[in-house]
Formats: sequence, C-alpha cells, structure tokens
Amino acid sequence: MNGEPHWLSRVTARPGVNYRQLVDLGALDPYGQHQALWKLFDVAKEDRTDRAEFLFRTENKGHLPAFYLLSQRQPSDHVGLWDIESKPYQPDIQVGNRLAFKLRVNPVVTRAGEAGSRSKRHDVVMDAKHQMNWKNMPEGQRPTLACLAQKGGETWLLARAERLGCKFDDATVRADGYCTWRKHSAKSIKLSMLDLEGCLTIVDPARFTDALLKGVGPAKGFGCGLLLVRRV
Repeated sequence: MNGEPHWLSRVTARPGVNYRQLVDLGALDPYGQHQALWKLFDVAKEDRTDRAEFLFRTENKGHLPAFYLLSQRQPSDHVGLWDIESKPYQPDIQVGNRLAFKLRVNPVVTRAGEAGSRSKRHDVVMDAKHQMNWKNMPEGQRPTLACLAQKGGETWLLARAERLGCKFDDATVRADGYCTWRKHSAKSIKLSMLDLEGCLTIVDPARFTDALLKGVGPAKGFGCGLLLVRRV
C-alpha cells in the first residue's frame, strides 16, 4: 500500500445477481470476502497473500454485500458479477481540517503472559470482562456488552490519536456493532470487529495521510482498518 496512485472503489453486485452466485466465489465471511476481492485484480492465485495488499470494508446492500475498496491497482470485473465505481484517491489533508470518520477495527490489547510465556492479544471487550471478573458479578451489576464495547473501543481509538496525526472529538466517538468471527482450519483464526465513528481534527497531515493509505490496526486482510472520511 505504499506509493501512488491509489484507487478508491465502490463494488456492488450487478442487477440480477443473486446470493448463490456470490457464494460460488467462496464463503462470504471475512476470509472469503478477501479472496473474492482478489479476483478483481490480475494477480495469479499462487501470488495472492493474506497481507493487506488492499484495504476493504463490507456494507450490506439488501441481502447482498457491497464493498469499499482502497487499492494501488484499479480493480476490474473478470467474472461478470460486479458493478465497480473507481476514482483516483489522492487525499488533500491540511492542519485543522475537521472530518467525520468511519472505521471498522479489530481492537486488541496486549497482555503479558505468565512467567515464561509469550504476551497475548485480547479483544477489548473480552479483556474488560476478564479484568472486572464479569462472569462472577451479580447479574444486575454487570455492564452490558454494548457499554463495554463503547468504553473499550473509545479508549483503544483515543490512545492512537497521536500516531494517527489527529485529535478525536471525544463527545462524538461512537462504538457499536461488536461481533466475533472464527475460522476453523489448520491455522485457526478468531477475530473481533467493532465499528467506530465520530469527528476528528487534523494535527499532522503526513501521519494522517499515511493512516488513510495504509489502514489502522490489525486484521486488515479481513475487512478492518479502512478509514473513511468526509469533510464537515
């Protein structure tokens, strides 16, 4: 994801395409979505990787998925299933710009393991439950998962403000849509996702532009990390 140019694309199913036709491309879970989007580029299957060669975000359009896709190569439809709207992406970011943002993340914290063991990553909601011994709390005193997601997601995001080159408007930050996904295979994958949105002000244009082009946080190959912004 380094260098120029970049392309920002909106990818939707063509009229008349049904869910079964898309499923035939592969499972429409986060892993399958990544594999399906690879087919929009002229890259041999053996050369495809799980790295973030492109960033994407999935939205629902009726009962079919739609994608926002940021890539250095311009995507094209080779299978006759997609409508693709692409435009060159060259962010013009200045100090003091105020922007609304949307961001899907895999929000994790790293905790030291027991003596002699490696540190481990935990998603912010499960980590909060563990830290407060949520399971053994009286039911009436347990915070909801929505509350834990809001607090954990906001804390995770605000801690990254400096490295992202911006200042978040704390009062506008909203975290919701918390969900988890697991892929059982030779290399088991477990992933949590959280949607963040709100407003921010640019402090360091170079850092923020880097975040726009390279993404934010881990799990970029599974539909996380694409930072979408608009001026307000």
